[in-house]
Amino acid sequence: MQIILLERVEKLGTIGDEVSVKNGFARNFLIPQGKALLATDANRAKFEAEKAQIEARNAEAREEAKKFGEDLDGRTFVLIRQAGENGQLFGSVAARDVAEAATNSGTKVGRSQVLMNAPIKMIGMHEVEIRLHPEVTVTVTLNVARSEDEAERQAAGENIVEAARAEQRADQEAQASEMAAVAAEVAAERGPSEDE
Repeated sequence: MQIILLERVEKLGTIGDEVSVKNGFARNFLIPQGKALLATDANRAKFEAEKAQIEARNAEAREEAKKFGEDLDGRTFVLIRQAGENGQLFGSVAARDVAEAATNSGTKVGRSQVLMNAPIKMIGMHEVEIRLHPEVTVTVTLNVARSEDEAERQAAGENIVEAARAEQRADQEAQASEMAAVAAEVAAERGPSEDE
């Protein structure tokens, strides 16, 4: 289906481009969202007549998004979640959680604006992009932790999961050396074996 784009659409084109897309994508998303018009002679004439207004609206929306983006870009949001000892979350952090954290901070962000390939399933520091406008994308950092104290340690640069693993290895080595010492002590108390 041939359409005329009314705004920049990633991987398709910019304002005024005539592109061919699948029928469902045009009918179910682009046209209802006001991102495109069906490429007919009447719509081409309508677009040419309103082109300056469309571009002005887009520029105004872009400037507004940049203003909000300045407040949001580079911010860190702390999300407290339950997780196992190995750092695996009981559940996950999805786009909805990121949008909620950003909105609670004062910048309204919708779920569809959060760009995540997959939900976050481990504690740690994670960078996430938020698209405020087709031409304005900002990056925020999520500090996913089990407690406020852990979040502060992660923010300071500590790798909580690796620190827990190192502590666990040290405990295991201490237990192993303690057991070896007890075994040696028991062997010494028994004296020489009967085979000798």
